[in-house]
Amino acid sequence: MMGHPHPRQLLGAITRYCGDHGMAESRFGRQAVGDPRLVADVRKGRDLRPATVARVQAFLAGEA
Repeated sequence: MMGHPHPRQLLGAITRYCGDHGMAESRFGRQAVGDPRLVADVRKGRDLRPATVARVQAFLAGEA
C-alpha cells in the first residue's frame, strides 16, 4: 500500500498541474473534491483525510 504524500509534495503537484493546465487553484479544488478553498486551506496547514488525498491524486492522474 502506498503512503500518503507530504502536504508540500501534494501542493507542489497541484501547483504544477494548475500551471500546466492554466487552471486557477480554486477551480482545481472545486473540480477535484468540490471545495474551492482546498488549496488555500492546505497552504494554511489544513490536514486532509486519506480519502480526500486519494481523490486529489486521482484527479491529478486524470482518473477522476
